[in-house]
Amino acid sequence: MVAAAYHQAICFTANEGARDFLVTSSSGSLKMKPVFRKERCSLRQYVNCVKYSSESSLCAIKPIFSSLSSTNDSRRTVPESYLILIRHGESMWNEKNLFTGCVDVPLTSKGVDEAIEAGKRIRHLPIDVVYISALIRSQMTAMLALTEHHCKKVPIIVHDETEQAKVWSQIYSEGTEMQSVPVIKAWQLNERMYGELQGFNKLETAERCGKEQVYKWRRSYDARPPNGESLEMCLRRAVTYFKEQIEPQLSSGKNVMVVAHANSLRSILMYLDKLNAEEVIHLELSTGVPMLYIYRENQFIRRGSPLGSTEDGVYAYTENLALYKQNLLDEVLDEVSL
Repeated sequence: MVAAAYHQAICFTANEGARDFLVTSSSGSLKMKPVFRKERCSLRQYVNCVKYSSESSLCAIKPIFSSLSSTNDSRRTVPESYLILIRHGESMWNEKNLFTGCVDVPLTSKGVDEAIEAGKRIRHLPIDVVYISALIRSQMTAMLALTEHHCKKVPIIVHDETEQAKVWSQIYSEGTEMQSVPVIKAWQLNERMYGELQGFNKLETAERCGKEQVYKWRRSYDARPPNGESLEMCLRRAVTYFKEQIEPQLSSGKNVMVVAHANSLRSILMYLDKLNAEEVIHLELSTGVPMLYIYRENQFIRRGSPLGSTEDGVYAYTENLALYKQNLLDEVLDEVSL
């Protein structure tokens, strides 16, 4: 089952000053380990190694807010870029097991901790621009995660709803702008709208309407709850926005983080991994656990999740494959340390 979770190994080299480092998640969190005698770590089959050039920094490349309207930057030639996906931390209605949908509910204290933990896992990955939904649980998760980023750049929500909003939120100091990360809010990334189920307890609804019916509403691809959205409808808006707004940023070499919701992310993953309708309905996403993709030559390469101290896994196919890949990575680390 897709929900049987594992972490794929993440490994790439980075250059700080005159020294190369191996960035790895092998020990439970992202660590930088000096690499001697080798410019690149030699990973075996199924474990890819990404060379992050010495011309780049692990910090986010300076985001010029005005450049967001144009992704054609001839000054940069970046062969690949990073895409980080995070489902928001636990919300107060997640805790109560209620259908939430598009009701705007904040995080619990556990959700806050999950957001901070997510930030620790991605703190050494470059981030140029962040996309969030219009719902507070997505926004809280993104902001809290970014407080852990080692560059300490300030996330600033871009307000372009009206001309007045643009003027009033303008940053006039170029130096301050260079130390900021633009955060773009999009309703298209909102959770699936659950219609007349919103606010009801999931178990009580199953007892009242029948388990099979509730399962069909929640997990089928094209079934709609009463006056709500199907996953197919959610996919149309979320994936269309991803293709039109987010993918061009990746194509231009920008590194992107998207913090959204179970069903909007499920929709995007269906597109990224070319899942069919049967596969996607079995897809479970943990709250507050980042997923990493490499975007290279118009292809998305899934790299799994940076390992953390509290989660066993996220979004995977088989546990055996995960163990196999982790063993390969351990062997590589042993070789590098020789």
